[in-house]
Amino acid sequence: QVQLVESGGGLVQPGGSLTLSCAASGGISSVNIMRWYRQAPGKERLMVAAVSTGGNTYYVDSVKGRFMASRDNAKNTVFLQMNSLKPEDTAVYYCNAEVKPVGPQARLTNYWGQGTQVTVSA
Repeated sequence: QVQLVESGGGLVQPGGSLTLSCAASGGISSVNIMRWYRQAPGKERLMVAAVSTGGNTYYVDSVKGRFMASRDNAKNTVFLQMNSLKPEDTAVYYCNAEVKPVGPQARLTNYWGQGTQVTVSA
């Protein structure tokens, strides 16, 4: 069973940094694009960054120049380095990945992590 497990969230002061990690495991044939989303209280879940298998990245305007997404394909792991954090970055951060599980009938499927809380506050 494919799982995505996130780590690295926590409490940080404005201007500080955090690095999130998300590891995909469990009967994986291949992993396609990996994304990071966030959801603030009372708001919808929005994508903030994405990284392709080849390392191409996409960022939403609000995090450009502050966040950096990367991945380790050998470990099926994606990272989100977050710098110059602001109170408005406070949210639950979710990892998302397009994964092809093992098996002759397996199809590319979207999976989600359980989320990790990031709180930016003095």
